[in-house]
Amino acid sequence: MAKRRDFLLGAAATAAAAAVLRPSKSKAQKKREEMIALKEGFVGQYQGGVYLLPATDETVQWGWFNNAEPPRARIKSGDTIILETMMASQNQVLPGVSIEEITRLRADNPGRGPHTITGPVFIEGAEPGDVLKVKINRIVPRTYGCNWNLPGELGLGQFPKLFPKPQAKYFYLDMARGKTEFLPGIELPVRPFPGILGVARAESGQYSTVPPGPFGGNMDCREMVEGTTVYLPVFVEGALLWSGDSHAVQGNGEINLTAVESAFNELNLTVEVIKKKPLSWPRIESDTHWMTVGYDRDMNTAIRIMEEETIKFLAEWKGLNSRDARRYMATYGDIRVAEVVNQLKGVYCMLPKTNGPAMASLPMKDSRTDFVTHAVNADAMEAMNQAALALINRIKDEKRLTALDAYSLASLALDARIGRMESGAYHIHCLMPKSTWVS
Repeated sequence: MAKRRDFLLGAAATAAAAAVLRPSKSKAQKKREEMIALKEGFVGQYQGGVYLLPATDETVQWGWFNNAEPPRARIKSGDTIILETMMASQNQVLPGVSIEEITRLRADNPGRGPHTITGPVFIEGAEPGDVLKVKINRIVPRTYGCNWNLPGELGLGQFPKLFPKPQAKYFYLDMARGKTEFLPGIELPVRPFPGILGVARAESGQYSTVPPGPFGGNMDCREMVEGTTVYLPVFVEGALLWSGDSHAVQGNGEINLTAVESAFNELNLTVEVIKKKPLSWPRIESDTHWMTVGYDRDMNTAIRIMEEETIKFLAEWKGLNSRDARRYMATYGDIRVAEVVNQLKGVYCMLPKTNGPAMASLPMKDSRTDFVTHAVNADAMEAMNQAALALINRIKDEKRLTALDAYSLASLALDARIGRMESGAYHIHCLMPKSTWVS
């Protein structure tokens, strides 16, 4: 800590993002440094051993990534930074805002994403070819969030023609219980995670925040909760780290386009640069699992990318050749759907850190704990559509939900797994925990 503070004090003129001021400085000198900080775009504060980057109109962008965006904070490898994030559309989606207004915000801003992202954060020493190791230490969401379904004519979400009516549902996040009420008698666990966590891509220019990629971004992987670590390839000097699209609850697939979209009062990250570590796509690490990912417009291709990344990882981790790695993945890999609505479809493979029993066969019918639907198709996305829609219709009929509520609930609670490929066809298994209904 002393070494870090000495560096910051010695570099105050160029790292004004930290606003680390010696007690002996005059008010005029402090004011000059504050003005330099604003001019250079740095507004982060160094306080109590960590950097603080609040979400303000000066520190966020709405719907666009851009490498030319001036850094809003500057940190060193090993430092901890606390980001604050905003609600969607630059904090305009708040309790009481109507679905008509949410629709207008989307329709009036074509091309840009709905996400509000905080950053970028420049990491000293990060260069192309390095890896950024981002440990998610702590997440504190706001006490509310929103899930919405946009009008079908916008063509967004997975089934816009089948569920064309717009709807917005606001939620109170009871963090003391770790629950939120979907409807009376229906509760969902609150598991906050950053829907967007990413670095600048190699290409210059302005890009929508909607599609994810090798740079991370809008991965919408619900495993990225507090305690996990995300590894991101670095493409530009300083990496340029952003986060936003803060989720409180999300199902696999995020099929109506949205999760319980919230904002974070605290996203506490420790960032480390791993030098000269080739990495094609992000990886995720939890206490119990390693995770590889794949994203593409075609879900079959996304699965192949994920398989290739898993084979690479198993070669590094366990020294396995390609054939043995495929056998290991088939035996121990738990393959799930991240999202299917961000232009690119995303999947991920969870590999246990300790060798236990082989993965159990995925259920074809209801179990003691889950409602289950299953579909098979050579097109993985078509199988996903069939299984997900069957589950939506089932809970609508059996639980007497409206069509929109069943669609919304699936977007928040669906557990979508990818089984083994057999005879050229993918098996997709969609599960809904029976514990969702508490009375």
